[in-house]
Amino acid sequence: MSGLDLTPEQRLLRATVREFAVERIAPIAREHDETGEFPVDTVRQMAELGLFGIPFPEEYGGAGADALSLVLVVEELAKVDASHSITVGAHTSLGASPIHDFGTPEQKSRYLTPLASGEVLGAFGLTEATSGSDAANMSTTAIRNGDGWVLNGTKVFITNAGVAQTFVVAAVTDAKTGARGISTFIVERAWEGVRSGKKEDKLGWRASDTRELVLENVHVPRENLLGEEGKGFKQCLHTLNGGRIGIAAHALGIAEGAYGAARAYALERRQFGRPIAEFQATRFKLADMATGIEAGRHLTYHAARLKDARRSYRLEAAEAKLFCSELAMRTTIEAVQIHGGNGYTHDYPVERMMRDAKVTEIGEGTSEIQRMVIAREILGEAAS
Repeated sequence: MSGLDLTPEQRLLRATVREFAVERIAPIAREHDETGEFPVDTVRQMAELGLFGIPFPEEYGGAGADALSLVLVVEELAKVDASHSITVGAHTSLGASPIHDFGTPEQKSRYLTPLASGEVLGAFGLTEATSGSDAANMSTTAIRNGDGWVLNGTKVFITNAGVAQTFVVAAVTDAKTGARGISTFIVERAWEGVRSGKKEDKLGWRASDTRELVLENVHVPRENLLGEEGKGFKQCLHTLNGGRIGIAAHALGIAEGAYGAARAYALERRQFGRPIAEFQATRFKLADMATGIEAGRHLTYHAARLKDARRSYRLEAAEAKLFCSELAMRTTIEAVQIHGGNGYTHDYPVERMMRDAKVTEIGEGTSEIQRMVIAREILGEAAS
């Protein structure tokens, strides 16, 4: 399939991650999916490869690459196992990027450097039990106290919550002004009052560490306010816009993995004396998969390139996320169908891919939210 004019450096990165995913991740993916155990060893190896700092400057321990390079990394990992890809994606797009985008030089030196090197993992605390799609309706508070703030609240469905050492957390600093009264803070796990809850027993992404993040009278020093007070909600929206390109890449990779498995199975599996790939019903499914994947790749790479060019990409990120997440769901369902009864067993990876695909239609803005964003953009309406 098309490389869409990748640079030699991007092609080398893609090949390196592909080889690593096939050789190191593929053999353990099923076991970690079944046990739900976080893949510590391969995560450490990904850090050694430099995969946790792809888009960040070299001066802070990153690779100094671009947003498209991160898309390529996530896409290749997701082809084999989405739990590994989301660990990298959430760390980079959600945990570390707000510090890069809004942090002071001192904050970047102290926090971004170990994040970019993979020495520590990062996470993003936004979602709460009563504020999912309605993200501004959060109840976590940050009250001024002496030379800092005291945070109280509980965040839910936080990727890497049990393994991260650094968190970017959104909290209400002025309840009277709605979304304009939300600020973000850099929080360290080692601080008193910071703890994570029980690991969620999820349908998919089972080896990814997803938990509550609980903050109980956590003192945050003044210098750990990220950006300006009251600008936190805008920072979160900015972060989610970039994160949606990442989720599109996750979904695209899942779809590609399922398509590859289905294609190989269709060429091998025989019925009525010939490979099932010779039957029109199977051929049409594969043709639709391949076409959708190529379209999804164009949408996702285009959004990443707009981000790299520092042009507006809000619409394109939402379109890529919406299209690719629904593509992943359709493709994995059809991949299971091509496998027949075998596809419904743990002996083949397509059932895991189908489970992994579903959350891409939910996380970082549901499909319904993406359609709202797209509609506002194409109708020239200001976001509320």
